Amino acid sequence: MYPNEIVQPMKEELTSVGFKELLNETQTIESIKKHGTTLVVVNSVCGCAAANARPGVKMSLKNIKKPNNLYTVFAGVDVEATTAARDMMAPFPPSSPSIALFKNGELIHMLERHHIEGRSAEMIAENLVTAYEEHC
Repeated sequence: MYPNEIVQPMKEELTSVGFKELLNETQTIESIKKHGTTLVVVNSVCGCAAANARPGVKMSLKNIKKPNNLYTVFAGVDVEATTAARDMMAPFPPSSPSIALFKNGELIHMLERHHIEGRSAEMIAENLVTAYEEHC
């Protein structure tokens, strides 16, 4: 577990733009299975989450087409919710940060850590916008 004073500002980067935190297994499964498109961000304290993932996700939401539902779990903090979200991201192995797009509960687009690390926020946003244009 990370101290709340470290994690809270990282959570607020996403909740301040409309993401809802998922905190347990049941809430996570029910939320991801909602009708429509759902973006789930597995947030993290790592540098690539701060420099690339969170800014890229926020940029992507400026697109006209975007997911109906926005959720986030925090790796190493929201353990039960993170485990449930990662289970629904199978066959992809657990990674954080990661970004998944679901449609009617089915995984349709995935960015794993190796897709985030070393890529600019703009590249991540562009990748997500392409997925939104196709699926949202």
